[in-house]
Amino acid sequence: MLFEINMKLSSCPWKLWYACSCISAIVCLSCSKDNDYEIYAELRGTVTDYNSGLPLGNTSIVLSPSNHTVLTESDGTFIFKNLDAQQYTLTVQKSGYYPNRKTVTAVSGESTEVNIPLTQIEP
Repeated sequence: MLFEINMKLSSCPWKLWYACSCISAIVCLSCSKDNDYEIYAELRGTVTDYNSGLPLGNTSIVLSPSNHTVLTESDGTFIFKNLDAQQYTLTVQKSGYYPNRKTVTAVSGESTEVNIPLTQIEP
């Protein structure tokens, strides 16, 4: 039967080309894995002084539940990449400031902006 189909297709070149294209597409699609299209979330933002609005560099940020820690850059910015889409708590600490916590939801395929102010401890 395959021989009969092949003979009918070979008599018309565009039909043969079309059939080969369809078969190639089916083979390619069947080779892909479910996780080939997995998209992660990202959390990024800036830590600032509550009163002055100035950025706070070298500030510790702990991401829970992963317990991954980063330090802010000199311009107060931070980023957590390749996160699963879920709810996270950011715990922000810097010497001379009260700690601050913020709960955010990371959305698959999106970068969520999180700006966190810290209040300075009065001497």
